[in-house]
Amino acid sequence: MEPGFDQKRSQALIIFVKNPVPGKVKTRLAKSIGNEKAAEVYVFLLDHTRAITGRLTNTQCFVYYDDAIDERDLWSNAFYRQRLQLGQDLGERMRNAFADCFQAGFSSVVVIGSDCPEIQTRHLRQAFQLLGSVETVIGPAFDGGYYLLGMNSLCADLFTDIAWSTADVLAQTRQKLAQLGLSLGLLETLSDVDDEKDYQAMKSRFERR
Repeated sequence: MEPGFDQKRSQALIIFVKNPVPGKVKTRLAKSIGNEKAAEVYVFLLDHTRAITGRLTNTQCFVYYDDAIDERDLWSNAFYRQRLQLGQDLGERMRNAFADCFQAGFSSVVVIGSDCPEIQTRHLRQAFQLLGSVETVIGPAFDGGYYLLGMNSLCADLFTDIAWSTADVLAQTRQKLAQLGLSLGLLETLSDVDDEKDYQAMKSRFERR
């Protein structure tokens, strides 16, 4: 285990985030509600992600920024380790983040994004629990992608030759897992927020609470 990490924390959570700059986040949603409002929605999603990850115990949480590390934002330096995403595409960036964590000595690593308002702490706990009996775990998204991916050792093949940001991501990933003979645990299917329809569904869901 890399010096500076709690020896009791054998599991790591990677959180991929974007710097919430209007015009650079939620661009599909921005076509309907504008850049400023879309950025506000993304900040709301970031805050939700922070709230549900902040309840984890015995887990080292890492925040991987897409552009620049912002030490003054909502991610507490006392709880989250801050890193920068490295790579040419999403697959390469995720592969590098997983590699960082496994090289640091963590035995189970899970990655999530910051676009899923339905994800809860229980989904994260369930993912790590499943990794006690299977080699990989996926949280499927209704749009054909996934909101969570976890594994007990680095499987670099899962990050190459995938049509990222399409409805084929989940199917292609599961096909690779089957070809590699890796066992898979599945979480429940949840919704991301990508466009105005997703946004309105999210608003309705939170207003009912």
